[in-house]
Amino acid sequence: MIRQWFSSLWIWVLGGIMLAAVIHLLAVMNVPDFTTDDAFTRAARFGPDARFNVLPAVKPGAEPLPMLDPHMAHAACRFSLERGPVRMDADVPDTFWSFSLFDQRGETTYSFNNRTSGDGKLAMLVLTPAQLSILRENPPDDLERLIVIETPHERTVALLRAFVPDAKHAKPIRDALANAKCMQNPLGADAGI
Repeated sequence: MIRQWFSSLWIWVLGGIMLAAVIHLLAVMNVPDFTTDDAFTRAARFGPDARFNVLPAVKPGAEPLPMLDPHMAHAACRFSLERGPVRMDADVPDTFWSFSLFDQRGETTYSFNNRTSGDGKLAMLVLTPAQLSILRENPPDDLERLIVIETPHERTVALLRAFVPDAKHAKPIRDALANAKCMQNPLGADAGI
């Protein structure tokens, strides 16, 4: 009788452990679907959409966004391509700068820096594949100087970073980031986009 009771107890214990493991795996795999604090949501904290908002200085333990370099000044522009393409222009001082596009989850979809931009300035148009096909029918006059980025991700965050070598460069660099343009639907309603 005792042997039968232990045998039945072990079956219940083993079954309980297996059920707990399955529930744990399902919960862990579904966490990304339930979280609302994604990159697109976090970027909303810094200011209005469709404009570059200069982020607060990076301090250890108080980073405005994860993994930012404390030797850089940062500006973020949050936008949705559902409202039309976005044009970005910036003239950042000659120190090193970089630019990245992130999808809603925070994964990098495009990146470049002042050394790969051609003339050292940011001049970019970001649009969806459907918007690009319309753009080809009626391109803007300055298309040849723009970097055209096609992305399937409608909810996007752009991050512009500039190296601050010392304190005397901090203000001009932060001013340049504050003056950077991130314009929604720059081609206007008449472009059909």
